[in-house]
Amino acid sequence: MSPPERPRQARIRRRRRAVLALGSTLAAIGVYLLLAATVFAPVDSHGADISDLTVHSRAVGRDLRVSVIEPADGGEPAGKRPLLVFLHGRGGYERTFVGNEAVFAGLAELGKSAPLVAFPDGGQHSYWHDRAEGDWDEYVTGEVIPAVAQRFNADPHRVAIGGISMGGFGAYNLALQHPGRFCAVGGHSPALWFEGGETAPGAFDDAEDFSRNDVIGAIRSDPDAFGTIPIWNDYGEEDPFAVYDEGFVAALEAGDAELSAHSWAGGHDDRYWDRHWAAYLGFYARALQRC
Repeated sequence: MSPPERPRQARIRRRRRAVLALGSTLAAIGVYLLLAATVFAPVDSHGADISDLTVHSRAVGRDLRVSVIEPADGGEPAGKRPLLVFLHGRGGYERTFVGNEAVFAGLAELGKSAPLVAFPDGGQHSYWHDRAEGDWDEYVTGEVIPAVAQRFNADPHRVAIGGISMGGFGAYNLALQHPGRFCAVGGHSPALWFEGGETAPGAFDDAEDFSRNDVIGAIRSDPDAFGTIPIWNDYGEEDPFAVYDEGFVAALEAGDAELSAHSWAGGHDDRYWDRHWAAYLGFYARALQRC
């Protein structure tokens, strides 16, 4: 019997490429299965429904999406349910929080007192105020709220507003620009500043734009500028905005504001916010019940 033929180098290289390709394929499959079990896994919505609508915004000049969560036991047996408008941070969009199980768990804990929650798209860095690129204030108050109220049978007169980071700034500013419009306002690690020169790039058009929307300055001038509505503020002890939030809280404490202020361990990140979603939603639900 003749000895087996020694494989040629070209054939060896082909085999090696085939093995490497198979290894890469198996590795990719492994990564996909891992992601499917974690990142891509369906979030437990606790019976809530998720819907999306498009707002043809004349205020901003383009179509923008809004994601809405209808809790399983949300609303009230009679009458229209209250609405929470929640604003995302810089770089976010309408579905930033919709895949977060902490949000659904927090709503489920509230039972029938859980509000309808709307998450509008606010662009990359609008900071939710009227400016050269568009009237983001008018978009939220004049377009998003009426559209959601009509589509989902929400009460347009019982609305709370809140947000994280850029959204926290936006919520405070909208409440200041529209006294008496909201039942409560909350900022969670809100992006605040003392001076225009300290602000993040792109947050404001110019010094005049900052001056028109200076949240801390408005409260220092009038600690009761929010009126009688409940106000929430929280931030992580390692948050880079902590010094500004401390100044905001101190300015409010000079007046008679109904303030819930909290400083907890953590930074400016999802891990911090995820630990507190139940507290956030509980605050809004209680305020909306009283409104």
